[in-house]
Amino acid sequence: MSLDDLYREVILDHYRSPRNKRALEAATIDVHRNNPLCGDDITVHVLVEDGIATEVAFEGVGCSISQASASMLTEQITGKKLDEIDALVTGFRKMMAGEEGPDEDALGDLVALKGVVKYPVRIKCAVLAWDALQEGISAHVGS
Repeated sequence: MSLDDLYREVILDHYRSPRNKRALEAATIDVHRNNPLCGDDITVHVLVEDGIATEVAFEGVGCSISQASASMLTEQITGKKLDEIDALVTGFRKMMAGEEGPDEDALGDLVALKGVVKYPVRIKCAVLAWDALQEGISAHVGS
């Protein structure tokens, strides 16, 4: 199995069996975003306690890339401090912009989304949940 096939399998696994796809009533951060060009619709929920994302969930509908990315986001940031999450978002965005090679140690399964860079119109699908997350953290920290 090639690396591209493996990455494709990771994306399909997160799409078919999304992690943490549910409401989160106690969330400190709730941000909704949509991509009107393709119909992706995501709400990211984060429970922040003492500066740590203790619980993360998402709700939404959309293409396999947007849904898999949101699922991976929930796994990657749970248990991390907000400044660690900010660094992760920065690394993910750089990978998606083609500015930097993927750091597998830092990004984990998110590296599977690096192939999306070949399809510029799909990058917005992959970063939609991350845009919501970043907006929510900025509002939370600023409050």
